[in-house]
Amino acid sequence: MHATKAKYISELLNTENDHLKKLNEIVLQSIEQEKLLLESIAQQGTEKLSVGQRMADKVARFGGSWKFITWFAALLVIWISFNLLIVNRDRFDPYPFILLNLLLSCLAAIQAPVIMMSQNRQEEKDRKRNENDYVVNLKAEIEIRTLHQKIDLLMQEQFKKLIESQAEQIKLLQSIIRENTKHNGNDKSKGSGQ
Repeated sequence: MHATKAKYISELLNTENDHLKKLNEIVLQSIEQEKLLLESIAQQGTEKLSVGQRMADKVARFGGSWKFITWFAALLVIWISFNLLIVNRDRFDPYPFILLNLLLSCLAAIQAPVIMMSQNRQEEKDRKRNENDYVVNLKAEIEIRTLHQKIDLLMQEQFKKLIESQAEQIKLLQSIIRENTKHNGNDKSKGSGQ
């Protein structure tokens, strides 16, 4: 009888270990799923760019830099100085610099759409990155909630098993006490009978 109860208590403790192993497996699966999600996000970032897209990015990068502003200001100063200081017949764009105005208008007309193409692609990348961040955050939140629920369930099961184990231990102790009392009572009756 004692062996059966001891075996039952041992099984309860083994069940607790099994629950902890299952929880460990759940956590490892969640980590593996997170890795797969991050790998798919990383693969999305390696897109193939066309020649026009690469050129638009380079123009936008150069057109929005101090290097461009410096070169452009220097070119304007040289252009204007040359056409003001040179003798009348060698001037190719006399004051009011109509040719310069035409070139500046053409440059602005070409540069603006190219920069806008680059910015639109960058906005699309930012939108995808934000969507990926949202998906990762949502998945993490769901995983955390799931883990909380599973931990709560495990805690409830462990508490239940602990109560059952304690009840069995109490029964076992009571039976040992009864047997001990019987045994001691028999010893006293034998001692008093002699």
